[in-house]
Amino acid sequence: MFHANTLADCLTTVTTSTEDGAFQTKGHNTRLLSPEEAERLAKDRVLVSDFKQLKLEKEAQKNWDLFYKRNSTNFFKDRHWTTREFQELKACREFADQKLTILEAGCGVGNCLFPLLEEDLNIFAYACDFSPRAVEYVKKNSLYSTERCKVFQCDLTKDDLLENIPADSVDVVTLIFVLSAIHPDKMHLVLKNIYKILKPGKCVLFRDYGLYDHAMLRFKSGSKLGENFYVRQDGTRSYFFTTEFLSQLFRAEGYEEVVNEYVHRETVNRKEDLRVPRVFLQSKFQKPFRGAGKAQSIYRCHQSEGDGTGGCTAEVPLCAG
Repeated sequence: MFHANTLADCLTTVTTSTEDGAFQTKGHNTRLLSPEEAERLAKDRVLVSDFKQLKLEKEAQKNWDLFYKRNSTNFFKDRHWTTREFQELKACREFADQKLTILEAGCGVGNCLFPLLEEDLNIFAYACDFSPRAVEYVKKNSLYSTERCKVFQCDLTKDDLLENIPADSVDVVTLIFVLSAIHPDKMHLVLKNIYKILKPGKCVLFRDYGLYDHAMLRFKSGSKLGENFYVRQDGTRSYFFTTEFLSQLFRAEGYEEVVNEYVHRETVNRKEDLRVPRVFLQSKFQKPFRGAGKAQSIYRCHQSEGDGTGGCTAEVPLCAG
């Protein structure tokens, strides 16, 4: 079913200009499709065969390892925007120099990890990835130090995080462009795994592909695995999230929703007169406080969201345990 939102519905917050020249808005409705885009998606009904889908699932790790073999550390840009978009990474402290423990679930080659460690000297980071090759690239990075970081290979759908991280010990978990690469039937296993190592009252910070993102519309016929789920030519897969699906996924594992919204970005190439509409989902979900009611923990999170602090305060701690 395709949504026919008006442009005003989609762009429900103030437009901002980002460092890379893109225009960005945040809102709760999906992107408005053109008639041509809607028709093309409606016609794309043929799914990849069950045999090939089973093969893709079985070879998922191999395909990501080959991806990093081909691209080394050069494919993704360093994500310096992370602390700007998720203020908890810097502000979730009861006092200025308090050490924070974070987990970057699905760290790749460290494009998010190392900018964070450079920007904030009071962070200790656990980091894991599905690809052994990606983990090796992280360990070979000149910025890698075992005093500030522990990186390990992990299949988040089946390898117990408690083998590397103590229970209830992590202040912030980042899940950035990771869950989309996992089969929808197994996504809940990742959230269940993360829940065990997250401190009560702390948050998972999520960013990933949203429904009707430009990348979704570029897939050719024969790439569809299921609803909003596609395979790339290299065998890696990508799911495109709705706010409703993501909310149900987290809530089913015991998390409480704090923020869950679409990020609409339009990158403009003035030289070629090209406009590229990107859609991401940016969200925060909280592990409830022990003994606290649902209304209490959500109230605390939303109060710090709307009081102008842009993160946590000692008086109203978003992630205070």
